[in-house]
Amino acid sequence: MSLLVRHRDFRLLWTGETVSRFGSAVSTVALPLIAVSVLQATTFEVGLLSAAAWLPWLVIGLPVGAWVDRLPRRPLMQLASAASLLLFATIPLAAGADLLTIQLLLPIAVLTGIAAVLFQTAYTAYLPTLLDPHDQAEGNAKLHGSASAAQIAGVGCGGLIVQLTGAVNGMLVDASTFLIALLCLTLIRHREPAIHTANHPALAKEVLAGLRLVAGDVWLRTLTIFGGVSNLALMGYQSIIVVFLVREVGVSAGVVGAMIAVASSGGVAGAFAARRVAARVGTARATLLFELILPTAALLIPLTSKGAGLTLYMVGGFCIGVGVVGGNTIKATFHQSYCPPELRGRLAASASFLNFGTIPLGAVLGGTLGEVLGLRTALWITTAGVPLAGLILLFSPIRGTRDLPDHHGSAVPAVAAASSRARMD
Repeated sequence: MSLLVRHRDFRLLWTGETVSRFGSAVSTVALPLIAVSVLQATTFEVGLLSAAAWLPWLVIGLPVGAWVDRLPRRPLMQLASAASLLLFATIPLAAGADLLTIQLLLPIAVLTGIAAVLFQTAYTAYLPTLLDPHDQAEGNAKLHGSASAAQIAGVGCGGLIVQLTGAVNGMLVDASTFLIALLCLTLIRHREPAIHTANHPALAKEVLAGLRLVAGDVWLRTLTIFGGVSNLALMGYQSIIVVFLVREVGVSAGVVGAMIAVASSGGVAGAFAARRVAARVGTARATLLFELILPTAALLIPLTSKGAGLTLYMVGGFCIGVGVVGGNTIKATFHQSYCPPELRGRLAASASFLNFGTIPLGAVLGGTLGEVLGLRTALWITTAGVPLAGLILLFSPIRGTRDLPDHHGSAVPAVAAASSRARMD
């Protein structure tokens, strides 16, 4: 029986996370369109806006992991949701008062990014306390799959909302979704095990312990380095794709949202294929398929043009979505089974610091290349980096094994435990 049917608290977590992802997806379309169409921002400023939302991972990503291992995770998630609700609501209020500028959007993006760091780190460590080990693969697949579905619906509706009501009003949708997420978290009955903090070492030592965990383990190190390089390239093209489609290709706001929705639908396919593919060919081999082979379709994106040429972006984006979300689903389950429970917060923070820390750099890189070399040339450079990042996995121990190891160091598939249920769901 599916977790969504038999596990009330997981159902609440799933609902809140899915709804908030929908609102955030609306913002991924609405915020750049606010900058481009309302504030007449330059390509570099749009890239800087994307970078601002991810900058907190570089600044506070590491200490947050240690804090999360010391504190109950659900209240931290509630705090982050409440902060995001208030911050996104200020954008339409500022617009109504004629105070909205790119200088205001940038700090809002940074502050919502801080809330996202807090929520994501706490959420990653919270899920294993909510689910039994044999349910974690199914839980990760359902959460990643629904997040991708919400992404599709959100960007599609984001374009429509912008077309009908204006880009600024899209922020009201995002704010309301964080209210729903906050209510869902509040209704969860599960209480986390008590966290003993009396003998915790200094914060700096805990941060270093997380970094040593990643640096000293070949599996964690390989996946983390790959994630950082891959995100650099992904955000390089994603930070300027809206500008490219609007100014270079000549696509309307509504069509931009529809195109991104079609491209994002690959994420749903990737999430639901991950367990099945991994059970059939092994988690390591599936990782190579999702993260190296499928993303080569990224090279179709710079070829996008009017008319039938619009399908090139959608096909390329769809294949990237399958690969990225499928690979992330396998990696999330691997982390949860491989890492000792008391270090999960620090692992999440250390890996995210190195993975997500390159995202603001990629956004600035994309904006700079677009401003200096032109949008299409910038897309050729950044999309080429997406499949090239997969070579890190190819030239690692992952190439020579069928499955990623479990926490005992044996080659037991990290997601195979739920493979029999996967066929019944």
